[in-house]
Amino acid sequence: MSWDKITEQQNSASANIDENSTLEILSIINNEDAGVALAIENKLTEIEAFIDALIPKIRRGGRLFYVGSGTSGRLGVLDAAECPPTFSTDPEMVQGIIAGGYDALVKSIEGAEDNPADGSKAIVDYGINSEDTVLGITASSSTPFVLGALEKAKEIGAMTGLLLSNNPPKLEYVDYIISIIVGPEVITGSTRMKAGTATKLVLNMITTTLMIKLNKTYGNLMVDLKASNEKLWDRGTRIIQHLTDLNYDDSLKLLQSADGEVKTAIVMERLKEGLGVAREYLSEKKGSLRKVLAGNSD
Repeated sequence: MSWDKITEQQNSASANIDENSTLEILSIINNEDAGVALAIENKLTEIEAFIDALIPKIRRGGRLFYVGSGTSGRLGVLDAAECPPTFSTDPEMVQGIIAGGYDALVKSIEGAEDNPADGSKAIVDYGINSEDTVLGITASSSTPFVLGALEKAKEIGAMTGLLLSNNPPKLEYVDYIISIIVGPEVITGSTRMKAGTATKLVLNMITTTLMIKLNKTYGNLMVDLKASNEKLWDRGTRIIQHLTDLNYDDSLKLLQSADGEVKTAIVMERLKEGLGVAREYLSEKKGSLRKVLAGNSD
């Protein structure tokens, strides 16, 4: 065990946790979790730098890949999977790569993370190129699969980043470091806890901010969602109702006539245009509902 790594050190607050009551255990865990948001707050400029470099690459058609193993890999796949239904993105825009493949999402595959050549191969297999961005995720900072992937990605010319929960290593093939120091885990080395929580929060920040900058929202409303199930049809209908003078039933009918596209439906109603023209307006304004409704030019 690498005791020099912060996440592998013992936490004094939980040293005798097996002697505590259920409520005391919960209090210890909760108190430790409370510090995660502060740890992230201290590194917002690192997250900002990565996102600001990512946005123009995505606008040019580049893709974002998360690469991780275990909990880190699962969280990357989860964040990527949630982008299409939330923001109507192409599933290729944000993708997750996990050591051991998709079987590793539901069960532990021991040793999958230990070979840097496997990480390098994943970069090739996914067809990653110089327009893409690869963000490695590893609590330990030394996962061979992740580092192998990053080194290969940099060799290809892709932009690279590393999200970790320990002191950052010096790696010439990593362009952006996001080091969220959450301290020793409640259960020594169990990085599915605070480190995992920090990872989930940061990935949420990255994709949400990216999508806002790509005009996927109007204020804090997810107007670019594509209705694909009962919940999203209802949410989309309520958004239309909120932004127009239509009642719920008429908003639903409008959304149906717009093929489930909320932004398009709003433009159709607010500007009294047909489906094709509404889509053209949005395309001209790079998907910005605010600019279309305001009649602003780029």
